[in-house]
Amino acid sequence: MGAPTSHILSEIYLQYMELSHLYTILTGNKILGYFCYVDDILIMYNEEDTDIERILNQFNNAMPTMQFSIEKETNNSISFLDITIHKNHDKLSFSVYRKPTTTDTIIPKDSCHPIEHKQAAIRYLVNRMNNYHLDNAAKEQEHGTIRQILGNNKYNPSQIDDKIDKQTERHGTPDPKDNKDSRRWAKLTYVGNETKFITKMFKNLPTKITFTTSNSIGRLLSTKPNHNSNSALDNSGIYRLTCPDCQMKYVGQTGRSFQTRFQEHYRDFRHNNAKSKFATHLLENQHSIGKINNIMEILHITKKGRAMDTIERYHIYKETKNGSQINDKNTVKPNRICETIIQGEANRMRLRNRSNTGQT
Repeated sequence: MGAPTSHILSEIYLQYMELSHLYTILTGNKILGYFCYVDDILIMYNEEDTDIERILNQFNNAMPTMQFSIEKETNNSISFLDITIHKNHDKLSFSVYRKPTTTDTIIPKDSCHPIEHKQAAIRYLVNRMNNYHLDNAAKEQEHGTIRQILGNNKYNPSQIDDKIDKQTERHGTPDPKDNKDSRRWAKLTYVGNETKFITKMFKNLPTKITFTTSNSIGRLLSTKPNHNSNSALDNSGIYRLTCPDCQMKYVGQTGRSFQTRFQEHYRDFRHNNAKSKFATHLLENQHSIGKINNIMEILHITKKGRAMDTIERYHIYKETKNGSQINDKNTVKPNRICETIIQGEANRMRLRNRSNTGQT
């Protein structure tokens, strides 16, 4: 989140602190090994010569704006990034580490995504298994985990070993035809087999094809139907009501038609009924109510279910950020996904305005 340079500046700050403060602490406490990746640190030390708790206090005193915590090895094992390091009598061994909250969800086989996108996750899992220095037992265990992941994502279990074996055979073997300097890339929106047919036309050309999909989270949450169509009012989904007097907004969902749901808000207003929060706002502030075509906006057409709930929460969150929400503000919690989508929409709007200004 924030400026594109934020991660670079954070890395510069961490490296500055390492050279100016942490290096003295490490050498003064007889540290045998120090490995750092962003804010994850692995330290090797001899317990007879080094007090790790003392080092932790010195770290926190040297960088008061950051709070370091410590995790010691358990049963001669400790996890660092995505590996677990096991300390044996005469050597170290490694295995792949996954957090307890990991779902191991990849693009399902029946999803409308390019096969290249689906295979990318498989390639990553297999390449990690091959690249890391795993012993035979750990590699066999990871092999079984990959099979389970693919099976859970609806891939044919009988084809799983073939996919892994093919990736393993190709591992580390460069393609002599793969000249990155001469590559030119074109991007197509993947819609199914038709897109694959088009890509065959580029097979013998130096242009390589990459795919993008239209069902990203941002598009799924922010796509809007044709509001000028009266037939849209016969559908169900997410809607927004705007107070004609103060421009405050209410976001709601309905499994029936938008027309029916508006009539319910209208009746609550006419009969001084507090069931509708939108009607309650109008009555408490002595505001008027407008016609359906003037105050109701259809945000998304969808059926009742989890997707409808998610889209409604996103639009309520968006109105809350804008300070124009009539819904209950106490139920809105910070959401990084919504923040990312809102920021992306704002960036696209700025680029569009900048482009229009340049054209004029």
